[in-house]
Amino acid sequence: MNRPGLGPSARENRGQWVRLRTLTLLRWLAVAGQLLALAVADRYLGLNFNIGLAYLVVGASVISNLLAVFLFPENKRLSETEAMLTLLFDIAQLAVLLYLTGGLNNPFALLMLAPVTISASVLSPRRTLFLGAMAVGLVTVLAFWSEPLRFADGSILAVPPLFAFGFWLAIVIGVMFLAFYARRITQEVDTMADALLAAQMALEREQKLTDLGGVVAAAAHELGTPLATIKLVSGELASELRDRPELHEDAQLIRQQADRCRDILRSMGRAGKDDKQLRQVPLEAVLREAAEPHADRGRVIDFILRPGPGADARQPLIRRRPEVIHGLRNLIQNAVDFAEAQVWIAADWDARHIRIRIIDDGPGFDPHMLPRIGEPFARSRGALRSVAGRRGYEGMGLGLFIAKTMLERSGAELHFGNCEGVPQDLGTDAAQAPGRAGAFAELRWPRPLIEADAEAVRGQNQPHET
Repeated sequence: MNRPGLGPSARENRGQWVRLRTLTLLRWLAVAGQLLALAVADRYLGLNFNIGLAYLVVGASVISNLLAVFLFPENKRLSETEAMLTLLFDIAQLAVLLYLTGGLNNPFALLMLAPVTISASVLSPRRTLFLGAMAVGLVTVLAFWSEPLRFADGSILAVPPLFAFGFWLAIVIGVMFLAFYARRITQEVDTMADALLAAQMALEREQKLTDLGGVVAAAAHELGTPLATIKLVSGELASELRDRPELHEDAQLIRQQADRCRDILRSMGRAGKDDKQLRQVPLEAVLREAAEPHADRGRVIDFILRPGPGADARQPLIRRRPEVIHGLRNLIQNAVDFAEAQVWIAADWDARHIRIRIIDDGPGFDPHMLPRIGEPFARSRGALRSVAGRRGYEGMGLGLFIAKTMLERSGAELHFGNCEGVPQDLGTDAAQAPGRAGAFAELRWPRPLIEADAEAVRGQNQPHET
């Protein structure tokens, strides 16, 4: 399902999200600043320049803003082309005003950076490149041709040529740097926002599935009596219609289908009852539930649970949280996808922490790309393989990002890496196996963040008949 704001295609159209009112407000601020600068230069600094023509150029911005206010609705959103033309007008207006007031001798030439920075934040790279080239071209023209600023005695206000060149170079570099910087930051923010939205959607799906279990259990309970009545009546009809074979077969069919509905609801009700009641479960139960969809995919999944030094031998009871199960399931899926034959899910605990490791015997991660594991929306197939570091990887990194985000929200610390051989603490048989271990994902929770409260367990997890 495509949703607004999710994925690269939506981000490419962010230029159409800009409201005309936003740009006109920025232009009003620019007009106020320009009028203040002209008044100070003319009245207090005694600089001589074509003040009337300068005010006329500022008036062009005022007229364009008034036209925008009266001709277009307040909530109008600009297309990419309209936004580009609006910013191009601002660049041209500022360039003309600078031409009349000393060119690059005017320190306000630095404001040429503003429209290009805005463009990099909201427009496509092609349009930003065009606006940046226009800004650099106009600044270069102003470096050679402009009306001079004169003092009252007729002397010209001018900086030394070396400073003028440095100012020109600073503006050119600033245009390129700020455009790249703004574009990069905007892409990172958009990518993270889209990925977090995907994570939230996945969490909502898990929560709906959890809630559905309770609904199924209630439905199974409520439909039990009507189905029993149908079965009873159909049995009586079958007895009374023995001398009419065609009707007797129909009555028998009704009875059989009622039995079938009863069996389906009984199995669904059992699953729903478990899901509704077992809010706190042993650690192994959560691990097996997370691994269940991948148990028949041709890889052996071993579960190894043991207490740490000095810890209670009993498994800790943890909260059965949808985000934890979904996150573990994604990590297990990743391990099964790339394992040669074996996946180990090892858990241990001590008085302070609960640790889970998911290890496979596949090729492992590319060591150079380990710091990037869990980044969402890689941009090319080559980058995808590099981020995964594992052959055949064709995803976008979103699954690992969702898993990492959900598990971190539950209080877990995650660490990804590669094993040098099979870890010894997986057991004697595993350590002496001829195979090898590849990648691993390690999770560590402080026990208070994930462990179920003992009183709550006694109050909610009551034994029940299935």
